[in-house]
Amino acid sequence: MTAAVRVRFAPSPTGHLHVGGARTALFNWLFARHHGGAFVLRIEDTDRSRSTDEHIASIVDALRWLGLDWDEGPPAPGYRQTERFAIYRAHAERLLAAGRAYYCDCPPEALDRQRRAAQQRGETFRYAGRCRGRGLGAGALRLAIPAEGATVVDDLIHGPVTFEHGQLDDWILVRTDGTPTYNFCVVVDDVTMRITHVIRGNDHLSNTPKQILCYEALGYAVPAFAHVSMILGADRSRLSKRHGATSVQAFRDAGVLADAMVNYLARLGWSHGDQEIFSREALVALFDIKDVAASGAVFDATKLEWLSHEYLKAKDGAALAALAAPFLRAAGLAPAADHARLAAICETVKERAKTLVELVERARFYFEPPAAYEPKAAQRFLTPEGARRLDRLCARLGAEPEWTPAALERAYRALTEELGLELVDLAQLSRLALTGGTASPPLFDVLGLLGREEALARLRRARAAAGGTP
Repeated sequence: MTAAVRVRFAPSPTGHLHVGGARTALFNWLFARHHGGAFVLRIEDTDRSRSTDEHIASIVDALRWLGLDWDEGPPAPGYRQTERFAIYRAHAERLLAAGRAYYCDCPPEALDRQRRAAQQRGETFRYAGRCRGRGLGAGALRLAIPAEGATVVDDLIHGPVTFEHGQLDDWILVRTDGTPTYNFCVVVDDVTMRITHVIRGNDHLSNTPKQILCYEALGYAVPAFAHVSMILGADRSRLSKRHGATSVQAFRDAGVLADAMVNYLARLGWSHGDQEIFSREALVALFDIKDVAASGAVFDATKLEWLSHEYLKAKDGAALAALAAPFLRAAGLAPAADHARLAAICETVKERAKTLVELVERARFYFEPPAAYEPKAAQRFLTPEGARRLDRLCARLGAEPEWTPAALERAYRALTEELGLELVDLAQLSRLALTGGTASPPLFDVLGLLGREEALARLRRARAAAGGTP
């Protein structure tokens, strides 16, 4: 790169951050970090009927959760389009003075009739240029498009894409009420913010020739463009709510780890050999926009869960305890006051969980006794013989002077030998009593973390359910 790279992510605050927008933000962030450039956050809030401060806060919150920090942008002033109308007005006056734009007083009703007639003919509506050359002093301001020739978009992902000027029309820069249009605001924002590369979804590709002609009319250099393909659902249609969760917040609230989400979004359309798992540092070092595929990428929730599982397993208990605490509260379970104990609990269940929500559910038995026992396991183990075994087990454990996993294992092995049983016979019975099922983390870790009083209470409750006396 001969000049410092400057890229931007420019969401419209009309809802939560969609995973497609998040991937676009990520690709811009990675490109900037790879080249030592700047990542700018800009809010395109000119749609006043749908843009809200709450949606801006939601988008900012999602970007921060993903760890996509910006070098310029909110809360600093000047990065919301509604704060920049004077800048747009000055550029519109330049185009008008240079003869590159003209006023149009065509009634909206007449244009609507022409648009409907074009639709009935199966054609794309294009303004016929009725007001061009009339020298009007007011109305909607339109850009004068060259009548002949073509504009070529040298896309970094798709290659050269040619648009004949005969297929374009003199589009509106500023509406009759004085508000600038999206395409005009984007051009002015990008040039005044010195954006060198525009990386965005390919649904904007059709806007690009209009914008290039506006850059040229203003006498500005044209940035490089890269249009990223859409994210698709399993049916290969554009990803939408009917395919399931689509907002970043929905995946965060489902307990997907942020690092896993970043890793997954990076791999949606970009690859580096067959490698699947990348640290952020590796992504920054390896990412190149030219390696992004031109075809659409299918969103696979199962693969995202697999990645989340891999990241969750790799975290230590202390980190998981901090991440799990709000999910424990949301589940109605009070986090352990002892952070070290909560960290140890997380260590015992992380191998079995794909998300933080699952991790909390796997750990639920640590915080409350089982509400019921697995029916088939209860039928097998909670019998008169099971009651007798639990009697002996409670007596042995109640007299155990040291409540540690190692000491408890010795006690279990000694008792199984006395009773002529296999360790598994007492272990499965104990798991059922302690957790409500026969699949659990290592038994002696569970006993140690529950503590003597709670563990014995649960064993006695199971003994009562098996026909023994409380």
